[in-house]
Amino acid sequence: MENKLRVYGIIPARYASSRFPGKPLADISGKPMFWHVFHRASLCKELLEVVLATDDERIFSAAKDLDIPVVMTRDDHKSGTDRVMEAAELIKVPENAVVINIQGDEPALAPEMLTELIAPFSDSPVQVTTLARKIESHAAKNPDLVKVVLAANCNALYFSRSDIPYKRDESGEGSLGHVGLYAFRMKTLKRFVSLPMGKLEKTEKLEQLRLLENNIPVHVVITRFSSLGVDRPEDIKEAERIIRIEG
Repeated sequence: MENKLRVYGIIPARYASSRFPGKPLADISGKPMFWHVFHRASLCKELLEVVLATDDERIFSAAKDLDIPVVMTRDDHKSGTDRVMEAAELIKVPENAVVINIQGDEPALAPEMLTELIAPFSDSPVQVTTLARKIESHAAKNPDLVKVVLAANCNALYFSRSDIPYKRDESGEGSLGHVGLYAFRMKTLKRFVSLPMGKLEKTEKLEQLRLLENNIPVHVVITRFSSLGVDRPEDIKEAERIIRIEG
């Protein structure tokens, strides 16, 4: 039991959002969105602890009322990963543990996706994992859907908003769409947030490219599960439909 991997899930929940202010508190089937994310994540048996990390008193208070573990973080973080790092330090995550950054706008999250993220860490060299899934050619043209190409060992070669790889003819394989869930060894998460933004990261506006620019391998697991991020109020109806079906 002493050698068992310790895995912590942290859900960053920021109040401010240009497209959907107060999104974590949005009502979905009678509960705030963050409750659904927490509930789904807690169904993953490999997680030792799941914690909400926020910068807002309203979210903090609502979480306390619902008996959801929550920590208050600074309001000047540039990304959710920075908030996850602060929260991990606040709850004293050990250096050799794994931290999962669980997106706070995924109320229909499949718990199996978290299990998929965790599995590769049984191979000691793995430092960071993420997910990808096969997508249709028309979806690959959407710059809001990030694509990823892989090496033979399933490490990411590159992430892009463009459709990669470019297909010269119909014999090429279909594109892989990146699913924005990440798991880090704690020591790698610390290193990541301490690094300056890279040129490719600034160009594509993709935080994960900072890892590749600094030779930190990202192991990608192909998942059969799809995800639904709630970006706008009109996305809530679809989230409610999925939650009704899946329970």
